[in-house]
Formats: sequence, structure tokens, C-alpha cells
Amino acid sequence: MFGLFKKKSDKEKLDAQYKKLLKEAHTLSTTNRKLSDQKVSEADAVLKQLEALD
Repeated sequence: MFGLFKKKSDKEKLDAQYKKLLKEAHTLSTTNRKLSDQKVSEADAVLKQLEALD
């Protein structure tokens, strides 16, 4: 209850975005390979941002 108003850190936001992009890429991999590859490259860019924060 006390964590209700706690804001996410930049690292938590980027981690959630990275996981979302990988999930979308996996879903698209069966129907549209080009879009799947694009999502993977976007996820890679987010991962580099995460590593830069550390």
C-alpha cells in the first residue's frame, strides 16, 4: 500500500520496455519476420541504454 505512489526508476522503465519489445518480436516472428527483426533491433537499443545506466 505504501508503494502505491512510488514512481518507477529509469532503469525499471527501460527494463519493462525491453521485455515488451522482446515479447512483441517473438509474437511477430511467426507472421512477419521483417517487423520481428525491427523489434529486436529496438530492444537492442534499449538494452544499450540500460547498460549505460549501470
